[in-house]
Amino acid sequence: MPTSTTDRTPARVTPRALDATPEADGTTRRRVLELVAGEGPVSAAELADRLGLTSAAVRRHLACLEEDGTIAVHDGGPSSGRRGRPARRYVVSTRGQSDLAGGYSELAAQVMRHLRETGGSEAVARFAAERYDAVVARYAPRLTAADPEGRAGQLADLLSDDGYAASVRPVSGPLLPTVQLCQGHCPVQHVAEEFTELCEAEARAFSELLGTHVQRLATIAGGAHACVTNVPTVTTQVSPQNLPTPAHRIRGTQEGTR
Repeated sequence: MPTSTTDRTPARVTPRALDATPEADGTTRRRVLELVAGEGPVSAAELADRLGLTSAAVRRHLACLEEDGTIAVHDGGPSSGRRGRPARRYVVSTRGQSDLAGGYSELAAQVMRHLRETGGSEAVARFAAERYDAVVARYAPRLTAADPEGRAGQLADLLSDDGYAASVRPVSGPLLPTVQLCQGHCPVQHVAEEFTELCEAEARAFSELLGTHVQRLATIAGGAHACVTNVPTVTTQVSPQNLPTPAHRIRGTQEGTR
């Protein structure tokens, strides 16, 4: 029997317009939130391209996330001067960070408070240092690149595997060749807001792992939408007096590469 015309016609692949079920809706919305954390500031069109959805469907998810306060429109500063209305770009809010972290942050904060009450600030600093010593021991064998930029990319992959939504982004026109290691999510954000020793120990661990002095420009715990660490792409001498500390004075600021 001859094959019908319909049978011979190849299926046309098009972006999905809407999710079919409430369960799929929730799964897709969670994926949108995770991508905003990892890629933000990001536009609806960019998210649609990543997810294989129509821009209309993505905008529907973004509107819901914005309405419940888990994402916010990013203030990108002055216009680039290009004609036309700039696309809205989104970042994760403090509430969104909490949703991504799960329900254990308050318990962790209570444990840290108990540690400080019983052992003092020195005990907290010692715990933070030991925590990131373990991170260094686990990550170091897997950072095989010879240069800081390559190692930063490998470190971003390892951090992403551990839930930090990390990426490496170039910096335009620095005096010293530099990239920025960005972490779009911090699983310990609410604890780090109270116990800054965690941010300090993490920055020191990055410096040790990358083999160069790094500078923490912004932190989620300090009010920014991402943790941003400047990484020189040429090796600089690292000494105990030259180790980085987070820029707590910078609140709500972020890398200028987007």
